[in-house]
Amino acid sequence: MALTVELVAADRKVWSGEATNVVARTTDGEIGILPGHAPLLGVLVEGEVRITGDGQQLTAEVNHGFLSVDHDRVTIIADSARVGADSGN
Repeated sequence: MALTVELVAADRKVWSGEATNVVARTTDGEIGILPGHAPLLGVLVEGEVRITGDGQQLTAEVNHGFLSVDHDRVTIIADSARVGADSGN
């Protein structure tokens, strides 16, 4: 099972693809999303979003926005987003 993830900034699509998990910071704290997660709408705070899949981890710094989870689809809409790292970890 995989998640379909889309990371969008106000001015552009930053990244989209398949992932095994997503970790983000919301107003309620850090949250981890795995396949089969219950539907969720969260408010992002300034911080890091980590997207992991196929042995790769994408890290992006986001500045506020929203996180939506529904039927193994994760949509992250941020005011701004900057990709920081893409490693083999």
